[in-house]
Amino acid sequence: MVRNIILGISALLVLLSSCSRQQYCLDSVQRERLLVDERYDGAQDASVEKFIAPYRHVVDSMMSPVVGQTARYLSASRPESALSNLLADILVWGSARYNEAPHFAVYNMGGIRAAFAEGNVRVGDVVDVAPFENKICFLTLSGTDVLELFSQIASVGGEAVSKGVELEIDKKGRLISARIHGKPVYPDAAYRVATIDYLAQGNDKMEAFKRGTNVNAPSGESNNVRYVIMDYFREKASEGKKVDAAVEGRIKIL
Repeated sequence: MVRNIILGISALLVLLSSCSRQQYCLDSVQRERLLVDERYDGAQDASVEKFIAPYRHVVDSMMSPVVGQTARYLSASRPESALSNLLADILVWGSARYNEAPHFAVYNMGGIRAAFAEGNVRVGDVVDVAPFENKICFLTLSGTDVLELFSQIASVGGEAVSKGVELEIDKKGRLISARIHGKPVYPDAAYRVATIDYLAQGNDKMEAFKRGTNVNAPSGESNNVRYVIMDYFREKASEGKKVDAAVEGRIKIL
């Protein structure tokens, strides 16, 4: 307490001395949110446009290629959504190339930063949805730890879980029941889980992941989740299919 008082007095003296020397003193602080939209498109700066033109060409050449199509608008929300279901399922889909066969997958809502519009999906759209350098990751959890993980997911109102996971939670964020592929979670069983390295470290309140064993965490850039997502879209496109997903009742709030 005394230390805080001393620090406060010291800060005040510094501020007052600064005001006296510069003859300016902070009176108040205000903030507001500035929406940058089409209103500013009519006032383009020619010199700025000229400066960024060569860089725009490079960026556009990288971000414009189409990787596939969506059948509908796909967005993410809790407790469950079409986009979050899709991304968790893609982790399971992408597991085969790593010789993995996970029981289920978990993707975090906080890592989904945009939505997919209906129609063509470009490289830049995937980067918008998954902008972080998160990589696919695999680990084993005991049934007890899986139940703890599901409780942590329930506490925040839901995260992205793959097909076959059925969670029931109450309005206070408590886990009521959990099933994987129609079966209860057995405390003594071992479950292989696909996720991203960020979550495997116990981030986003999913601390149960810290007790994961037999971790398979590929480190190369090609293992970034965004590339796994792009490959999924490309495969569907090669089959003449549009990517689609739906809310299926994977997470229910009772």
